[in-house]
Amino acid sequence: MIIVFAAFEFDPDAAREIDSLTKEKTGMTFLTAQMNADLLTEDLKKKRASNQSFWLVGRPDVEVREIAKGDHKGKWEAEVLGFDYYDTRTGTIESGDASKIAMWLLDTDYDGRSLYPRQVFFPMADDDEGWAKLARNLKAEIDTNLIEKYRGKVSLPFEPGPHKRIAVKVIDDRGIESVKVVGVK
Repeated sequence: MIIVFAAFEFDPDAAREIDSLTKEKTGMTFLTAQMNADLLTEDLKKKRASNQSFWLVGRPDVEVREIAKGDHKGKWEAEVLGFDYYDTRTGTIESGDASKIAMWLLDTDYDGRSLYPRQVFFPMADDDEGWAKLARNLKAEIDTNLIEKYRGKVSLPFEPGPHKRIAVKVIDDRGIESVKVVGVK
C-alpha cells in the first residue's frame, strides 16, 4: 500500500515526520508529492500532455560530518549528494545528483520554524553566474578562490548553533525544491 501526501510546499518538520514513517514499521510506503503551483491558476494553464501537476520529491541526500583534522578541526561541514524525484510521465525514479542542483542553502542553526541561510551555493554557476555575477554587479573586489568554494557541493566549515540541527534546502535545475533537517551533536 502507498500513501501519498500532497502539498504545494512541505514544512520541514512535517516532511521529516513523513520520512520517519518506514515500511518496516507500518508495512506501507509513504511518499511526498509537491504540487506544481500552476494548479492555483488552472484557467491560465495550457492544456498539454507534458504538463506535470505533481512532482514526487525525495529529501536531499546530505552527509554531515565533523572535521577531524586541520585548521577547522571540531567544526562541521555538510555535503549535498543530490536527490531523487519520481517522473510522473514515465513512471521512473530519476536521480537528481549534484550536477542537477542549481542552488542550495545551508542554515547552520535551524530553529524549527524558518530557514535562515547562512551559506548559499550555486553548483551549476559558470564564470558569469552566481556569486561572480553578484560581485560584478556590486563592482566589488571578491576573492575568486572563495567564489569557487560557493560553487561546490561541500559547505564551508561551520559551528552548529544552539539548536544543534541544520537545514539544507536544495533547488534543482527545474526549480523543484526540497528541504532536509539534520541533527548535529
